[in-house]
Amino acid sequence: MNKDSKIGLWHPLTLTLVSAASMALEIVAGRALAPYVGMSLYSWTMIIAVVLAGLSLGHWIGGTLADRSRTPKNWVAISLTCAALATIVSLGAIRLIAPYLANNDPISHVGLLSLAGFFLPSMVAGMLSPLLTKMALDSVPASRHGRVLGLMFALGAFGAILGTLVAGLVLISWVGTSGSVMIIAAVYGLLSLHYWLMKPRILATIALIACALGTYQYQGALGLKSPCLKESSYFCIRVNAINFLGHESKVMALDHLAHGINDAKDPTLLLTPYVQGIDEIVRTRFKGEKLEVFFVGGGAYTLPRAWLKRYPQGRFVAAELDPQVTKIAREKMWLPKSDALTIIHGDARQILAAQPHTDKFDVIFGDAFHDISIPQHLISDEFHQLVKFHLKEEGLYTINVVDSLKKPRFLLSLVQTLKLQFPVVEVWLDVDQVQENDARVTWMVVASDKPSSTGLLTASYGFRRQWARGPIDLMVELVGKQNLVTLTDDYAPVDRLLAGLILNPKTAE
Repeated sequence: MNKDSKIGLWHPLTLTLVSAASMALEIVAGRALAPYVGMSLYSWTMIIAVVLAGLSLGHWIGGTLADRSRTPKNWVAISLTCAALATIVSLGAIRLIAPYLANNDPISHVGLLSLAGFFLPSMVAGMLSPLLTKMALDSVPASRHGRVLGLMFALGAFGAILGTLVAGLVLISWVGTSGSVMIIAAVYGLLSLHYWLMKPRILATIALIACALGTYQYQGALGLKSPCLKESSYFCIRVNAINFLGHESKVMALDHLAHGINDAKDPTLLLTPYVQGIDEIVRTRFKGEKLEVFFVGGGAYTLPRAWLKRYPQGRFVAAELDPQVTKIAREKMWLPKSDALTIIHGDARQILAAQPHTDKFDVIFGDAFHDISIPQHLISDEFHQLVKFHLKEEGLYTINVVDSLKKPRFLLSLVQTLKLQFPVVEVWLDVDQVQENDARVTWMVVASDKPSSTGLLTASYGFRRQWARGPIDLMVELVGKQNLVTLTDDYAPVDRLLAGLILNPKTAE
């Protein structure tokens, strides 16, 4: 083979774009699986492992083909075409099998979904790197092989960075999961044109691209329509109308977790037990029509909506990460516009830290759970110091926690951490959840300077419910103090503490 002094443009460009497309698909995978399995350390771990396994097998197959084939260009064309086809069907595969895996434990659930949707496109994409590199090496003298290898490796890494940024910052926000997948498939298809060029099989590639565009256009009919009402930069947002015990209501879900249920007619009618419980606790401590509250997270804005009506002289500040959540809460969940409610979009910790030093609140309410986990910087001792600083004397910090009923390691670690800043920390639970002996429950944590006046709270309005204060000392004895962690910015292993709940939600032992 004659060796030129230049490797040309197409092999490096193709490698860059293939690396970008494969990494973009990995980012999209997280969003595609979120409505079915949520997002946590474990789900990202499984997604990354499956994608890397596919790429690794593809590298080996591609390297073998590069050595044995006299026409690696044909294999590049075939691989690009197969990558486009595998990418097109990835979402359909996930949505087809997801209902049959719902009863599996979360780890096998996300693993099988990842395998079904993203192993094959990753494997085919992985085949291209050694094929393209071999073709680039064949075009230059042996004395330049080292530089060519370095260039191809660098371009592969650069492409991966490019794909990550484009998928995370542009594609998902602007065209959604299905649109992103179709664009990635189109990239593979368009690249294959060059390698099929001047061959009759070019017609097959043109047909492939037309198929991709048609799939995108008619994705609903093909079962590929996104399950989300809106795919924002952060969440798959869904709103469903329900009839809750005869009340017209709507529920908002972010990814895999319902974040609030709002009643259409009465904002103060709180349908979720833990939200009503927090409302009752606040009502026992603060009388009158004035209340000043900072909300860590907005979600469905269930409590802000209720307290706007109940406390007409109140002042409320809500820190919500996602502007689209607020927009949909206004459009679909009956959140009114009010001068008494200030909504700031961004990270709650940064927003709270930016409040004037003289700005103090009666209540700071933490409701920032994502699936069953929570951002680590919102449960650390350093954050609690900030919360304590912005509370009035005898102010109240309350946060909801999803954890096990029998062995709530994360809950008790949070309590242990809160006690560094607050003299009194209590945990409350809906009595019905205790009687049902459910493995997964929603606890209410209350931190303040003085204890509650009772250990059993009965609803004074709305649904007839009761909440009991948990025996923290006995709970710590049963779980074992050695299993608890003081949570800090440097070390807050939330996913490990919740591992029993995540891995075995039926027993959470």
